[in-house]
Amino acid sequence: MRLSKAYVPTLKEVPADAEVVSHRLLLRGGFVRQLTRGIYTYLPLGLRAVNKVADICREEMNRAGAQEILMPMVQPADLWAETGRWEFYGKELLRFKDRADRDYCLGPTHEEVVTDLVRGEVRSYRQLPINLYQIQTKFRDEIRPRFGLMRGREFVMKDAYSFDRDEAGADASYRAMYDAYCAIFRRLGLEFRPVEADTGSIGGNFSHEFMVLADTGEDTIATCQACEYAANLEKAEAVVPADTCGCGHDCPPASEIPTPGAHTVEELCAFLGVEARVILKTLLFDVDGKPVAALVRGDRELNEIKLKNHLHAQDVKLASPEQVTAWTGAPVGFAGPMGLKAPGIVIVADRELDLDCGWIAGANAGDTHVKNLDLRRDVKVDAYADLRNITEADPCPRCGGAIRLRRGIEVGHVFKLGLKYSKAMNATFLDENGREQVMVMGCYGIGVSRIVASAIEQNHDDDGIKFPPSIAPYEVSLVSLAGKDPEVAQAADDLYEQLVGMGVEVLYDDRDERPGVKFKDADLLGMPMQLVLGGKGLKNGVIEAKDRRTGEKRELKLADFVAEFASWRRTVRQGWGLDIA
Repeated sequence: MRLSKAYVPTLKEVPADAEVVSHRLLLRGGFVRQLTRGIYTYLPLGLRAVNKVADICREEMNRAGAQEILMPMVQPADLWAETGRWEFYGKELLRFKDRADRDYCLGPTHEEVVTDLVRGEVRSYRQLPINLYQIQTKFRDEIRPRFGLMRGREFVMKDAYSFDRDEAGADASYRAMYDAYCAIFRRLGLEFRPVEADTGSIGGNFSHEFMVLADTGEDTIATCQACEYAANLEKAEAVVPADTCGCGHDCPPASEIPTPGAHTVEELCAFLGVEARVILKTLLFDVDGKPVAALVRGDRELNEIKLKNHLHAQDVKLASPEQVTAWTGAPVGFAGPMGLKAPGIVIVADRELDLDCGWIAGANAGDTHVKNLDLRRDVKVDAYADLRNITEADPCPRCGGAIRLRRGIEVGHVFKLGLKYSKAMNATFLDENGREQVMVMGCYGIGVSRIVASAIEQNHDDDGIKFPPSIAPYEVSLVSLAGKDPEVAQAADDLYEQLVGMGVEVLYDDRDERPGVKFKDADLLGMPMQLVLGGKGLKNGVIEAKDRRTGEKRELKLADFVAEFASWRRTVRQGWGLDIA
């Protein structure tokens, strides 16, 4: 493609509303344009990158035995009512009515639709297993769409759904998809980690997220430095030492102490001159309409997803100031587990609290705390559970090795759904004995458009994007510095035709622009290989080649261009961990 003919509306200034690197560079480079909040038009370069990702997904899904279909984006409400998700999914589900006043939604995912399809067609165990996938636009009405393609409302997704006779078959399908995803991300040239994950609103009993590692990632993942263990923060298990309470449970009686104005852990530490680890935080929640108190150490962070999963709850939200006052008899900041006033309140404590006593906690009275609190003696704790975030001071829950916390961007997720949807929607088959059985399901998603943004978050510098070769809209940027020199212009044209004839995708900058403008645009757009031809190089029989990832430059002989380019291309791809193709 000649850049003089291409629709690539680059911007010199950074858009004011672009919060993250990928959003800024996608706008500046003319890859996308925003239509409205969280909804984007993909311009030619952006669409080429998205299609590159989609093609790799398609090839690996086909190789793994999945079959491509295309399901409607508009879905009827009665299917969602069968699984209970019409009410449960929340406001991210964009609901609307047609002219006949029937309820519909724009599909954020397709479990109900594909289950309805399969239950109407599959009758016998001989027809299983089945794995169906699509690459399609999804819509989720995010409360706060942000970060460009990273968290938009409308996005391109690859979603697959497997149906098996039994758990063993479902395990095999899950492993096949897990392996296919690893192959996809290796081919994309991205640094990634599959991590154990919470199943969230999709449901099911087991899942892995695929995370692209990037400092700007929204998610925190725990990785072991000694084994393959990796999990997101909601799933990472905080191991409790196999100790017993060192104080011997002969703590002095609990007694109240005045703590005027000490509402927070930090203020209480400063006032009493103690460390946060001896303070007990009492966090009050409205859980499916019932009061719950969650207890963690003062230097720990409560993980609400762990609390939600432990309670098997659907809705967990922090208690309002009015609820706090009603349940404690005190203003916010002085709640404690001893003497809570809410009828039927459930008290759940992080399991490391069972190893010690002598806590300082709120007294459920204004400007007052309690010291020498012993949970076993003074409080009726309903359950102990893993409620807190793992830290780098914690050991690996698998091998005891050192844990490192890293930032990541979720770009893929594989789920073992089990019978969640098939049982609710009566997706059954007859086994070899003629008995009716429920199909065992899995689902597998990849954020195709999000991968493009994630690749940029992981691979960029101050000058622009550094696209991996497998994602780049074009593999080569060919820059002509012909100026008014017809001989250089002709040589650049000939080289462009030669590269195209070799099957290389080339973005040819043949514009009548200053060299500085061309160099800046080449770096901004981020094609992995740059070739620059000017008068001096032509006279010396060479062309300058630049690896966009490393910045390394070399000269290729024009007289032996095909062989030298092939060798350099191999070097560039290997630098990305890619095979030559």
